[in-house]
Amino acid sequence: MENTDSKALMAMTGLEALRALIAGQFAPPTIGATMGFTLVEVEHGFAAFEGEPSARVLNPMGVVHGGWALTLIDSCCGCAGHTTLPAGVGYGTVETKVNFVRPIAPDTGTLRAEGRVLALGRTLITAEGKLIDKRGKLYAHGTSTCMIIRPEKAK
Repeated sequence: MENTDSKALMAMTGLEALRALIAGQFAPPTIGATMGFTLVEVEHGFAAFEGEPSARVLNPMGVVHGGWALTLIDSCCGCAGHTTLPAGVGYGTVETKVNFVRPIAPDTGTLRAEGRVLALGRTLITAEGKLIDKRGKLYAHGTSTCMIIRPEKAK
């Protein structure tokens, strides 16, 4: 995402910014192209990504690296939190914990990561996420804690 896009997106509420990304009004974040996933749905306190695992994200044992699933869960949880934030306020992940339920093969097909806010405080957001296939079969689940980052007041 270019710097001008970042500034324009930060001028919107989190929900408005993510909806603008889905609508194609701004270039998508490069992490999605790198890892093969995209933001597909947002509502207040909710975000969903869809991704296609492939041979480009394999570990030495020939299955999809756990970092791919962790990144999807971190992304859906963080964006779920972002949907609750006002314009000019950002967030950063403090911790993400993921449990892997079953291996993901490069030919598993499209997986969906859904994140939902559990608690929204003044300084922290906690969210839970799950990674499922189109039949609802669970591949991974986890939680994420994000720090709310407010702009410094002018001195």
